[in-house]
Amino acid sequence: MKQKVDLNGKTILVTGSPGFIGANLVLRLLKEMNSGTVISLDNMNDYYDPKLKEYRLSLIEAAAKESPVQHIFVKGSIADKALVERVFTEHQPAVVVNLAAQAGGRYSIDHPDVYIESNLIGFYNILEACRHHPVEHLVYASSSSVYGGNKKVPFSTEDKVDNPVSLYAATKKSNELLAHSYAKLYSIPSTGLRFFTVYGPAGRPDMFYFSATERLVKGDTISIFNYGNCKRDFTYVDDIVEGVLRVMRGAPEKATGEDGLPLPPYAVYNIGGGTPENLLDYISTLQEELVRAQVLPQDYDFEAHKKLVPMQPGDVPVTYADSRALEEDYGFRPAIGIREGLRAFAEWYKQYYQ
Repeated sequence: MKQKVDLNGKTILVTGSPGFIGANLVLRLLKEMNSGTVISLDNMNDYYDPKLKEYRLSLIEAAAKESPVQHIFVKGSIADKALVERVFTEHQPAVVVNLAAQAGGRYSIDHPDVYIESNLIGFYNILEACRHHPVEHLVYASSSSVYGGNKKVPFSTEDKVDNPVSLYAATKKSNELLAHSYAKLYSIPSTGLRFFTVYGPAGRPDMFYFSATERLVKGDTISIFNYGNCKRDFTYVDDIVEGVLRVMRGAPEKATGEDGLPLPPYAVYNIGGGTPENLLDYISTLQEELVRAQVLPQDYDFEAHKKLVPMQPGDVPVTYADSRALEEDYGFRPAIGIREGLRAFAEWYKQYYQ
């Protein structure tokens, strides 16, 4: 059973906004809540072009002017314990959504320290703050990468996830373990969400669809890993936000076990499209939509601009979400297909860059 959480009139902290998912979530909260405060907390780092975060922040600030909900932006890192403590002391958030993280599997091969700082120390600071300033619900981003090289598909939250293939994946699995222990010890209702390849307008430029577009626009070649034999469960950002919002409104219930001790109010869900797409089909759809949106000319020679290359370290051949638990508990399953999603991205790209 879930404990109902009414978001209206509450203070909600979203770390990692104005990052990609965070910004879209905050925009939705500003639209749907009738009162309360939403706090965005982000360090605005330069892992990718900071102008994109500034652009998303400007959309949030414009939306806040029209919304009955107050929006406060705090610039800083969740790895800064004093800052996190100050935000919790001053604002006493009722619901916390932790989306701040150093993202990307490949980047972690050469830059391990930023992952330890943000994904481990930062998340620990959030847990400690939730311990000392009790919250109704902590929702945090995990990742499909925790499934590592699992051969069994679709990936279920019941599966063992002890074989991460990147440090990024290992930090996300660690987040789930830390959250579980804090839920058990301090009765912090917490829900982890394993996101599957999120994409959409104003997304992350390090993600394949975005970086491929930038390369094609410049006339460069795109590399297609594992010779195109990759399948990804692509999930459009609006589907992710809908899932996060529903989960925020239903926290794991506090209960007592047979031994008279509290059971951890803890849950983990997959959020994924549930229909893995072949990478080559995804690229063909992207190309068609880039031509349709006039980002690329009608006669663009795609064959001349792509090359098939071997698998990269830190990558997996298939991601495929079993999202039935999310559907059973929250009545939601992602429904936006790649054609619709990539069309929205291509149209945004045209308007933003050209």
